[in-house]
Amino acid sequence: MSQSQIERDSDGIHEQNPNSNGRKLEQDFFPDRDSMTLRENGDNSSNEGKDKGSNTETEKPRARADGKIELKEDDCYDKLGFTFPSWKKWGILSVIFAVQSSMNFNASIYGNAVQPMSMEFGISEQAARVGQAVFLIAYAFGCELWAPWSEELGRWPIMQLSLTFVNIWQIPCALAPNFGTIVVGRFLGGISSAGGSVTLGMVADMWEADDQQYAVAFIVLSSVGGSVLGPVVGAFSEAYQNWRWIFWLQLIFGGAVQAIHFFVPETRSAVLVDREAKRRRKAGETNIYGPGELKEHRFSAKEIVTVWVRPFEMFIREPIVLCLSLLSGFSDALIFTFIESYQPVYEQWGFGTVQLGLAFIPLLIGYFICYLTFFPFIRRHTQIRKKDPDALQPEARLYWLLWIAPLETIGLFGFAWTSLGPPHVHWIAPMIFSLLIAMANYGIYMATIDYMIASYGPYSASATGGNGLARDFLAGIAAMYATPFYSNLPKPYTLEYPSTILACIAFCVTIPIYVFYWKGPAIRERSKFAQTLASDRKAAGGRRVSTVGEKADGGHLEQP
Repeated sequence: MSQSQIERDSDGIHEQNPNSNGRKLEQDFFPDRDSMTLRENGDNSSNEGKDKGSNTETEKPRARADGKIELKEDDCYDKLGFTFPSWKKWGILSVIFAVQSSMNFNASIYGNAVQPMSMEFGISEQAARVGQAVFLIAYAFGCELWAPWSEELGRWPIMQLSLTFVNIWQIPCALAPNFGTIVVGRFLGGISSAGGSVTLGMVADMWEADDQQYAVAFIVLSSVGGSVLGPVVGAFSEAYQNWRWIFWLQLIFGGAVQAIHFFVPETRSAVLVDREAKRRRKAGETNIYGPGELKEHRFSAKEIVTVWVRPFEMFIREPIVLCLSLLSGFSDALIFTFIESYQPVYEQWGFGTVQLGLAFIPLLIGYFICYLTFFPFIRRHTQIRKKDPDALQPEARLYWLLWIAPLETIGLFGFAWTSLGPPHVHWIAPMIFSLLIAMANYGIYMATIDYMIASYGPYSASATGGNGLARDFLAGIAAMYATPFYSNLPKPYTLEYPSTILACIAFCVTIPIYVFYWKGPAIRERSKFAQTLASDRKAAGGRRVSTVGEKADGGHLEQP
C-alpha cells in the first residue's frame, strides 16, 4: 500500500499522508449552490475558518436584481443551531432520543400481539405477522418520503405532523373489528413515521461534521434500543392485558414524546435564517429576506421527487452504498430472524411470557456496551482532526468495526449450540452470546453510517438513505420467514441448525467491511459521486463554501 493510501499509527488509527490527493471527502463541498438537488442546510464553515484563525472573509449581502437582499447563514450564524450551548443541544437530542425510540418501539412490540390476534380473528400466526412486515416495509419508504418536507418547512412541524399521524393510526388498530383494519392501520403508521429522516437531520443542524460522532452514536443507540424495549414492555402487556393494549401502549408512548417534543425549538438552519430576516425587517432593515422567502418554486414536485429518488439511485449505482447498506440491512434482518427463536429456545427452561420478554435485556446491555466502546476512538479522531483536519481518511471510521463485526458470527454460532436446553446448558449461556450479537449489530449500524458520512460529504444523506432503507425493508421481509425458518428444519437440531446457518451468512456478510477498510480509497476513486465531489472542490480552488445540501432519513445524516 502506498503512502497516498491509509497508514496505521501507533494507536491503530489510520491516517492519510497530508500530501495525498485522496483527501477525506468530508472536506469536499459544492461551489455552486444552485447546482445541487439537495436542499440547503446551514454550514458555518466560513465562520469555523475565522474561529480557527483563517483569513476567510464573509461577503456582505448583495442586492438581487429585484432589489431584495438575501440574508445568508454566515450573516446570522449566532442564530443557528450550531451556536446553541451544549446543555441545550443535548437537551434537544435527549427528546429526539425518546422520539426515535418510540418509533422503533412501535415496530417491535407488535410481535406480542400476534398470538392473541390470531386466536381472536381466526387466522394463522403467520398471517398475523403481516402487520409487522407491512409496518417495517412502509417505514423504510416513509422515512424517505418525509425528509424533503423537513427541509422545506423545518424539523419541528414535520416531526409534530408525523407523530400526530402515527398516533392517530394507533386508534383504529386498537379498536379493529377485523384483521384487515390492523393491516391498513399498520401500513399508514409505517408510512407516517419520519424516524431518522428528521432525528439525524437535527444532529446535522447543531453539530459540525467533525463533531457529530458522539451525537450520531447517541441517536443510533435510540434506534436499536427502541427495538428491544418493545418486546420487554410487550411481554408484560401480553401476560396481563388484552392484545389491544399493545396499540394503546404505542399511543401512550407516542403521545408522551409528542407532548415533550412540542417544546423543542426549531433547529433547521434555513428556517432560522428566514425567521431572522423577518425579525430584521420588523426592526427596520427593509428589503432583507431569507432564502426560503425568495424561492419562487418552493414546493416544486420535480425537486422533491429528485431528492426522494437520489437515495435509491445511489443504492443501486454506488458500490460503497450498496455493499455497506446490504451489510447493515442483512445484519438487522439476522437480528430479527434469530429473535424469533427466543420462544422455542427459552421455553426449554420453562420461561413464560414475562421471562421471555426479560430475555431481551442482554441485547439492550450489548447495545449500550458497544455504544461506550466507540468513545475512545471518537475522542482519538477528534484530537487528530484538531491538529490536521485532512489527516484521516473515511476508512479510519471502520477501524473499531474490524474487531466488533466478528462478534455477530461468534454470537450466532454460540447461541446456536447453547440452544440445546437443559440439562446440557444453563439458560445464561445463550443470553451471553445474544449480547455479543447485539454489540456487533450496533457497531455495524454506527460505523457504516459514520463511514458514509465521511465518504460522501454533501451527498451523505442520500448515501445513508440506502442504509436505513435496507435495514427496515429486509427486517420487514425477515418478519415473514423467520418463524417457519426455525420450525421446519430437520430434527433433532431444529433450533441449532437455523442459527448456525445465520452465523455462516453473517460471516459472508461481514467480509465487505475488511475490503472497504483496505481498498476504500481505490473504490472511492471509481465512485461517481466521489468523483463529483473531488471535481467540484477542484473547480472551487480547494475552498469550502458556506452552505451545502442536507437531507436526513431513518438513521441517516447529512453533513452540515
